[in-house]
Amino acid sequence: MKPPSPRGPVSAAVREALISESGAGFLTVPLPAQVEDMLGDDDLQLALWMLYEQSYRLFDGAHDHEWDPAAVAVRRRLEQPFEEQLRRASATSVADALDTSDDIVFQIEHTISHTPGPDLARFLHREATRDQMLDFLAQRSIYHLKESDPHSFVVGRVGGPAKVALAELLYDEFGASRPERLHSHLYAVALDAAGLDSEFGAYIERVPARTLAVNNLMSLLGLSRRLRGAALGHLAAFESTSSVPCRRIAAGIERVGLPEATAAYFHEHVEADAAHEQVVLHDICGNFVESEPTQRAEVLFGVAACLYLDGLAAEDLLGSWGRAIGGELAS
Repeated sequence: MKPPSPRGPVSAAVREALISESGAGFLTVPLPAQVEDMLGDDDLQLALWMLYEQSYRLFDGAHDHEWDPAAVAVRRRLEQPFEEQLRRASATSVADALDTSDDIVFQIEHTISHTPGPDLARFLHREATRDQMLDFLAQRSIYHLKESDPHSFVVGRVGGPAKVALAELLYDEFGASRPERLHSHLYAVALDAAGLDSEFGAYIERVPARTLAVNNLMSLLGLSRRLRGAALGHLAAFESTSSVPCRRIAAGIERVGLPEATAAYFHEHVEADAAHEQVVLHDICGNFVESEPTQRAEVLFGVAACLYLDGLAAEDLLGSWGRAIGGELAS
């Protein structure tokens, strides 16, 4: 994919450093001394997203700077306020869950059920126009075209029954030995059927900061051994809040007249994610916390951070559509 257009001085400098052979530009990236709102900063989120993409693929014309010490230093400077802001936003939710029970499964389910947020899937099911549905599909492509790749980094960082269960879940996500069933491939098929571009990163220019942050969180957690517990908690929240929304989104896709091949991706996830929910709650997170009890709060942080960012991204998406349809959103 082409390197995205910069959105400010930091992403411009990171972009130039990535496409340079020496990478010397990483030494002069104009990082701010303080960041008031990392989650909503388009410039900083795009810069962080470009740096993370080095761990998945290279941009067209770019050089491999994944482990360049200067590039890693810039990434760490951006990760710090990102993680700190998410921890502040999640602290009350984590503390509340810890007070409810000693059962990690109950704690995760409590966090999910007590986290408010807009019901994007309901809007897509009942009210979204065809253009809004296409916008949703396009923006989600920056994750679904590399679906489960961030969580796959965690396999080597956990052991025992949790490792086996995580590998089992990812085996399904990666097609269960059938390349045509690879979930990222199914999403590409869905995009093609809808008349959208299925090349990874094709719609990065339209993705706002908080949706970039949703994707950056997965990479932040997956790429750090220190955050392995949070990565598993994130996966638990992701899988546990997927099945019913996917059913609604599929119905919305059919309602606006998009092809069955587009809805098929979401139909696939209705049953798959219902099964995955039980695996991730009991076999992955349950076994992981049993083997590493000090990681309990970290698992809950991953759950809360996932839900919090998903809510912010949904608010932004619904807000953009609200302006497009006269400023009123359906409830």
